[in-house]
Amino acid sequence: MTINFKGRVAVVTGAGNGLGKNYALTLASRGARVVVNDLGGAIDGSGHSGKPADAVVEEIRAAGGEAVANYDTVAEPKGAANIVQSALDTFGQIDIVINNAGIVRDKTFHKMSLEDYEFVARVHYLGSVYVTHAAYPHMRKANYGRVLMVSSNSGLYGNFGQTNYSAAKMAVVGFMNTLKLEGARNNILINALAPLAATRIAEPSGIFDVYDPELVTTDAVAAMVAYLVSENCTDSGNIIAATAGYYSRIQVMESEGVRVDPREPMTPDRIAEIWSQVRGMRNPTGYDDAVANLTAVMAKET
Repeated sequence: MTINFKGRVAVVTGAGNGLGKNYALTLASRGARVVVNDLGGAIDGSGHSGKPADAVVEEIRAAGGEAVANYDTVAEPKGAANIVQSALDTFGQIDIVINNAGIVRDKTFHKMSLEDYEFVARVHYLGSVYVTHAAYPHMRKANYGRVLMVSSNSGLYGNFGQTNYSAAKMAVVGFMNTLKLEGARNNILINALAPLAATRIAEPSGIFDVYDPELVTTDAVAAMVAYLVSENCTDSGNIIAATAGYYSRIQVMESEGVRVDPREPMTPDRIAEIWSQVRGMRNPTGYDDAVANLTAVMAKET
Protein backbone atom coordinates (compact mmCIF):
# COMPACT_ATOMS: atom_id res chain seq x y z
CA MET A 1 0.00 0.00 0.00
CA THR A 2 1.35 3.43 -0.96
CA ILE A 3 -0.27 6.44 0.70
CA ASN A 4 -0.51 9.40 -1.64
CA PHE A 5 -2.34 12.71 -1.74
CA LYS A 6 -2.50 13.43 -5.45
CA GLY A 7 -5.41 15.74 -6.17
CA ARG A 8 -5.75 16.71 -2.51
CA VAL A 9 -5.25 20.11 -0.87
CA ALA A 10 -4.13 20.38 2.74
CA VAL A 11 -3.98 23.22 5.24
CA VAL A 12 -1.40 22.76 7.97
CA THR A 13 -1.45 25.41 10.69
CA GLY A 14 1.70 26.20 12.63
CA ALA A 15 3.72 24.61 9.83
CA GLY A 16 6.78 26.86 9.95
CA ASN A 17 8.68 24.80 12.51
CA GLY A 18 8.77 21.49 14.34
CA LEU A 19 6.06 18.94 13.83
CA GLY A 20 3.91 21.16 11.62
CA LYS A 21 6.79 21.67 9.23
CA ASN A 22 7.31 17.94 8.93
CA TYR A 23 3.60 17.36 8.37
CA ALA A 24 3.61 19.86 5.49
CA LEU A 25 6.77 18.40 3.94
CA THR A 26 5.49 14.83 4.25
CA LEU A 27 2.12 15.55 2.64
CA ALA A 28 3.75 17.57 -0.14
CA SER A 29 6.27 14.80 -0.83
CA ARG A 30 3.32 12.49 -1.44
CA GLY A 31 1.51 14.76 -3.84
CA ALA A 32 -0.58 17.10 -1.72
CA ARG A 33 -0.79 20.78 -2.50
CA VAL A 34 -0.21 22.50 0.83
CA VAL A 35 -1.08 25.77 2.51
CA VAL A 36 1.77 26.35 4.94
CA ASN A 37 0.33 28.55 7.66
CA ASP A 38 2.51 30.09 10.33
CA LEU A 39 2.38 33.39 12.19
CA GLY A 40 6.12 33.17 12.69
CA GLY A 41 6.10 34.06 16.37
CA ALA A 42 7.85 32.81 19.49
CA ILE A 43 6.55 29.80 21.42
CA ASP A 44 4.57 32.16 23.69
CA GLY A 45 2.74 33.57 20.68
CA SER A 46 4.54 36.90 20.60
CA GLY A 47 6.06 38.38 17.46
CA HIS A 48 5.41 37.82 13.80
CA SER A 49 7.52 36.82 10.80
CA GLY A 50 6.85 35.40 7.38
CA LYS A 51 10.24 33.70 7.21
CA PRO A 52 9.33 30.28 8.72
CA ALA A 53 6.38 29.68 6.40
CA ASP A 54 8.29 31.01 3.39
CA ALA A 55 11.21 28.69 4.10
CA VAL A 56 8.96 25.62 4.22
CA VAL A 57 7.25 26.62 0.99
CA GLU A 58 10.61 27.07 -0.69
CA GLU A 59 11.70 23.62 0.50
CA ILE A 60 8.52 22.03 -0.86
CA ARG A 61 8.86 23.77 -4.21
CA ALA A 62 12.54 22.90 -4.48
CA ALA A 63 11.56 19.24 -4.15
CA GLY A 64 9.01 19.60 -6.94
CA GLY A 65 5.92 20.06 -4.81
CA GLU A 66 3.24 22.75 -4.69
CA ALA A 67 2.70 25.03 -1.71
CA VAL A 68 1.71 28.54 -0.72
CA ALA A 69 2.51 30.43 2.48
CA ASN A 70 -0.06 32.02 4.77
CA TYR A 71 0.76 34.18 7.80
CA ASP A 72 -2.65 34.66 9.43
CA THR A 73 -3.38 33.87 13.05
CA VAL A 74 -5.72 31.00 13.89
CA ALA A 75 -6.77 32.81 17.07
CA GLU A 76 -9.29 35.06 15.31
CA PRO A 77 -12.18 33.93 13.08
CA LYS A 78 -11.14 36.30 10.29
CA GLY A 79 -7.58 35.00 10.30
CA ALA A 80 -8.77 31.39 10.26
CA ALA A 81 -11.11 32.14 7.35
CA ASN A 82 -8.20 33.72 5.47
CA ILE A 83 -6.16 30.54 5.88
CA VAL A 84 -8.87 28.44 4.29
CA GLN A 85 -9.43 31.08 1.62
CA SER A 86 -5.75 30.79 0.70
CA ALA A 87 -6.37 27.16 -0.18
CA LEU A 88 -9.46 27.99 -2.22
CA ASP A 89 -7.87 30.91 -4.05
CA THR A 90 -4.65 29.09 -4.86
CA PHE A 91 -5.76 25.51 -5.37
CA GLY A 92 -9.55 25.68 -5.73
CA GLN A 93 -10.44 23.26 -2.93
CA ILE A 94 -9.69 22.09 0.59
CA ASP A 95 -9.64 18.44 1.61
CA ILE A 96 -7.44 18.21 4.70
CA VAL A 97 -7.07 20.38 7.79
CA ILE A 98 -4.33 19.71 10.35
CA ASN A 99 -4.92 21.93 13.38
CA ASN A 100 -1.34 21.99 14.59
CA ALA A 101 -0.78 25.65 15.56
CA GLY A 102 0.04 26.08 19.22
CA ILE A 103 1.83 28.10 21.87
CA VAL A 104 2.70 27.69 25.54
CA ARG A 105 2.60 30.14 28.42
CA ASP A 106 3.35 27.88 31.36
CA LYS A 107 2.84 28.92 34.97
CA THR A 108 1.17 27.45 38.00
CA PHE A 109 -2.49 28.42 38.11
CA HIS A 110 -2.21 30.83 41.05
CA LYS A 111 0.50 32.77 39.19
CA MET A 112 -1.14 32.69 35.77
CA SER A 113 -2.93 35.74 34.41
CA LEU A 114 -6.33 35.25 32.81
CA GLU A 115 -4.89 36.82 29.68
CA ASP A 116 -2.32 34.02 29.41
CA TYR A 117 -5.00 31.43 30.16
CA GLU A 118 -7.43 32.75 27.57
CA PHE A 119 -4.85 33.28 24.84
CA VAL A 120 -3.50 29.74 25.02
CA ALA A 121 -7.05 28.38 24.98
CA ARG A 122 -7.92 30.61 22.02
CA VAL A 123 -4.96 29.44 19.94
CA HIS A 124 -5.21 25.72 20.64
CA TYR A 125 -8.93 25.17 21.06
CA LEU A 126 -10.82 28.02 19.42
CA GLY A 127 -8.18 28.33 16.69
CA SER A 128 -8.82 24.71 15.76
CA VAL A 129 -12.57 25.36 15.79
CA TYR A 130 -12.24 28.53 13.67
CA VAL A 131 -10.16 26.88 10.95
CA THR A 132 -12.31 23.75 10.86
CA HIS A 133 -15.49 25.82 10.77
CA ALA A 134 -14.21 27.76 7.76
CA ALA A 135 -13.26 24.57 5.90
CA TYR A 136 -16.29 22.50 6.88
CA PRO A 137 -18.86 23.82 4.35
CA HIS A 138 -16.46 23.10 1.48
CA MET A 139 -15.83 19.58 2.77
CA ARG A 140 -19.57 18.94 3.10
CA LYS A 141 -20.16 20.13 -0.45
CA ALA A 142 -17.41 17.82 -1.72
CA ASN A 143 -18.56 14.92 0.48
CA TYR A 144 -14.98 14.47 1.57
CA GLY A 145 -12.78 15.76 4.35
CA ARG A 146 -10.05 14.78 6.76
CA VAL A 147 -9.54 16.80 9.94
CA LEU A 148 -6.84 16.26 12.53
CA MET A 149 -7.03 17.78 15.99
CA VAL A 150 -3.83 17.94 18.00
CA SER A 151 -4.27 17.02 21.64
CA SER A 152 -1.57 16.20 24.20
CA ASN A 153 -0.89 13.88 27.09
CA SER A 154 -0.86 17.08 29.16
CA GLY A 155 -4.57 17.42 28.50
CA LEU A 156 -5.36 13.74 28.72
CA TYR A 157 -3.45 13.13 31.96
CA GLY A 158 -2.45 16.56 33.32
CA ASN A 159 0.89 18.32 33.61
CA PHE A 160 2.10 20.64 36.35
CA GLY A 161 2.07 24.31 35.33
CA GLN A 162 -0.13 23.86 32.27
CA THR A 163 -3.75 24.36 33.29
CA ASN A 164 -4.35 26.57 30.24
CA TYR A 165 -2.65 24.27 27.74
CA SER A 166 -4.10 21.10 29.29
CA ALA A 167 -7.66 22.40 29.27
CA ALA A 168 -7.40 23.45 25.62
CA LYS A 169 -5.90 20.11 24.60
CA MET A 170 -8.74 18.23 26.25
CA ALA A 171 -11.31 20.57 24.69
CA VAL A 172 -10.27 19.57 21.17
CA VAL A 173 -11.08 15.96 22.07
CA GLY A 174 -14.61 16.93 23.08
CA PHE A 175 -14.97 18.82 19.82
CA MET A 176 -13.83 15.75 17.89
CA ASN A 177 -16.18 13.43 19.75
CA THR A 178 -19.25 15.16 18.37
CA LEU A 179 -17.95 16.26 14.98
CA LYS A 180 -17.11 12.63 14.18
CA LEU A 181 -20.84 11.91 14.40
CA GLU A 182 -21.98 14.95 12.44
CA GLY A 183 -19.36 14.65 9.70
CA ALA A 184 -19.79 10.94 8.99
CA ARG A 185 -22.71 11.40 6.62
CA ASN A 186 -20.50 13.56 4.38
CA ASN A 187 -17.39 11.37 4.60
CA ILE A 188 -15.68 13.92 6.83
CA LEU A 189 -13.49 12.01 9.24
CA ILE A 190 -11.82 13.56 12.26
CA ASN A 191 -9.22 12.14 14.61
CA ALA A 192 -7.01 13.51 17.38
CA LEU A 193 -3.30 13.09 17.88
CA ALA A 194 -1.28 13.18 21.10
CA PRO A 195 2.26 13.59 19.75
CA LEU A 196 5.68 14.05 21.27
CA ALA A 197 8.83 15.00 19.40
CA ALA A 198 12.00 16.93 20.06
CA THR A 199 10.74 20.39 19.10
CA ARG A 200 11.02 23.84 20.63
CA ILE A 201 7.54 23.69 22.18
CA ALA A 202 8.43 20.45 24.01
CA GLU A 203 11.85 21.54 25.26
CA PRO A 204 10.62 23.34 28.42
CA SER A 205 9.12 20.06 29.69
CA GLY A 206 12.58 18.72 30.51
CA ILE A 207 11.68 15.32 29.04
CA PHE A 208 14.73 15.40 26.79
CA ASP A 209 17.02 15.64 29.80
CA VAL A 210 16.01 12.02 30.38
CA TYR A 211 15.31 10.66 26.90
CA ASP A 212 17.46 10.91 23.79
CA PRO A 213 15.93 13.62 21.56
CA GLU A 214 17.44 11.94 18.50
CA LEU A 215 15.04 9.05 19.03
CA VAL A 216 11.99 11.30 19.51
CA THR A 217 11.84 12.47 15.91
CA THR A 218 9.22 14.45 14.05
CA ASP A 219 9.40 11.84 11.28
CA ALA A 220 7.92 9.19 13.56
CA VAL A 221 4.92 11.41 14.27
CA ALA A 222 4.50 12.66 10.69
CA ALA A 223 4.12 9.10 9.42
CA MET A 224 1.07 8.61 11.65
CA VAL A 225 -0.34 12.00 10.68
CA ALA A 226 -0.05 11.23 6.98
CA TYR A 227 -1.98 8.01 7.47
CA LEU A 228 -4.72 9.61 9.57
CA VAL A 229 -5.49 12.30 6.97
CA SER A 230 -5.29 9.96 3.99
CA GLU A 231 -8.09 8.36 1.99
CA ASN A 232 -6.82 5.00 3.26
CA CYS A 233 -7.83 5.84 6.82
CA THR A 234 -11.55 5.23 7.24
CA ASP A 235 -11.66 5.47 11.05
CA SER A 236 -12.97 8.52 12.86
CA GLY A 237 -13.07 9.69 16.46
CA ASN A 238 -9.81 8.17 17.67
CA ILE A 239 -7.22 9.65 19.99
CA ILE A 240 -3.85 8.35 18.84
CA ALA A 241 -0.55 8.65 20.71
CA ALA A 242 2.57 8.85 18.59
CA THR A 243 6.18 9.23 19.67
CA ALA A 244 9.55 7.55 19.26
CA GLY A 245 8.22 4.51 17.47
CA TYR A 246 5.33 4.09 19.93
CA TYR A 247 1.75 4.26 18.67
CA SER A 248 -1.44 3.55 20.58
CA ARG A 249 -5.12 4.38 20.86
CA ILE A 250 -6.30 6.25 23.93
CA GLN A 251 -9.94 6.10 25.01
CA VAL A 252 -12.03 7.45 27.87
CA MET A 253 -13.17 4.41 29.82
CA GLU A 254 -15.96 3.91 32.34
CA SER A 255 -15.86 1.22 34.99
CA GLU A 256 -18.75 -1.16 35.64
CA GLY A 257 -19.51 0.98 38.68
CA VAL A 258 -22.14 0.06 41.21
CA ARG A 259 -25.91 0.18 40.80
CA VAL A 260 -28.09 0.87 43.82
CA ASP A 261 -31.88 0.90 43.81
CA PRO A 262 -32.84 4.33 42.36
CA ARG A 263 -36.14 4.16 44.27
CA GLU A 264 -34.30 4.20 47.59
CA PRO A 265 -33.16 7.53 49.10
CA MET A 266 -29.46 8.24 48.66
CA THR A 267 -27.32 9.96 51.28
CA PRO A 268 -23.69 11.09 51.46
CA ASP A 269 -23.18 8.39 54.08
CA ARG A 270 -24.29 5.71 51.65
CA ILE A 271 -22.00 7.18 49.01
CA ALA A 272 -19.12 6.85 51.46
CA GLU A 273 -19.96 3.16 51.88
CA ILE A 274 -19.87 2.41 48.14
CA TRP A 275 -17.11 4.88 47.24
CA SER A 276 -14.43 2.24 46.66
CA GLN A 277 -16.72 0.51 44.14
CA VAL A 278 -17.56 3.80 42.42
CA ARG A 279 -13.90 4.75 42.16
CA GLY A 280 -12.64 1.31 41.19
CA MET A 281 -11.93 0.59 37.53
CA ARG A 282 -13.30 -2.95 37.28
CA ASN A 283 -14.25 -4.13 33.79
CA PRO A 284 -13.85 -0.77 32.04
CA THR A 285 -15.79 -0.08 28.85
CA GLY A 286 -15.41 2.58 26.17
CA TYR A 287 -18.36 4.12 24.34
CA ASP A 288 -18.65 5.52 20.83
CA ASP A 289 -21.07 8.27 21.80
CA ALA A 290 -23.19 9.65 24.64
CA VAL A 291 -26.32 7.74 23.62
CA ALA A 292 -24.48 4.42 23.79
CA ASN A 293 -23.16 5.37 27.21
CA LEU A 294 -26.54 6.40 28.62
CA THR A 295 -28.25 3.32 27.17
CA ALA A 296 -25.71 1.07 28.86
CA VAL A 297 -25.97 2.92 32.17
CA MET A 298 -29.76 2.78 32.26
CA ALA A 299 -29.69 -0.93 31.41
CA LYS A 300 -27.60 -1.78 34.47
CA GLU A 301 -29.48 -3.88 36.97
CA THR A 302 -29.49 -3.34 40.70
